[in-house]
Order: sequence, then C-alpha cells, then structure tokens
Amino acid sequence: MAAFAGLTPQERKSGTLVNGKTCLCKIGNRRLRKALYFPALVLLQRCLQAQAFRERLLAVGKCKMKMLGALMRKLIRVIYGVLKSRKPFDPDKLLPAT
Repeated sequence: MAAFAGLTPQERKSGTLVNGKTCLCKIGNRRLRKALYFPALVLLQRCLQAQAFRERLLAVGKCKMKMLGALMRKLIRVIYGVLKSRKPFDPDKLLPAT
C-alpha cells in the first residue's frame, strides 16, 4: 500500500557511488500522497506517540520532510490494517513506544 501511494524511500545511486540523498519514490498515486499530508500534520499535533516518533527521528538526524514522509507511511499502514482487520482503531498500536 505504501508503494502504491509512492511513500517508499528511493535511493539515488549511479554505479558504485551514491550521488544523492534518499527521497520518496513519488511513482505512486499523487492524490493519495496529497490526501495523507495534512492528516499526518494533524497527527503530529494531537498524538503523543507521533510526537515521540518525530523526536526520535529528528534526534537521529533526519530532516523534517523525511520524518513527515515516514509518518505518512506509518499512517497508511494503520489505515490498511484497520480496513483489513475490520477492527476499530487503537491509538496505542499506531506507534509502539520503543
């Protein structure tokens, strides 16, 4: 599902040298990626687990947009899991506190 939305990381390399930074693939569905952007921002404001995830990624040295892309990917995985299992959303399962 994340690949369909274009939220998987893509490494830019040529031959044996890595020439660029890792970025989102963006081959997937542009509308789905746009639809996940603002919910991910709201999730950062409202969810304590998402805030902890943000702090963990920023502490490792990721930039803010990479962190937001990772959160969008987690969000689409949660959406897929809720639809597939047909169980209500549990915020504690969104981002385990590890």
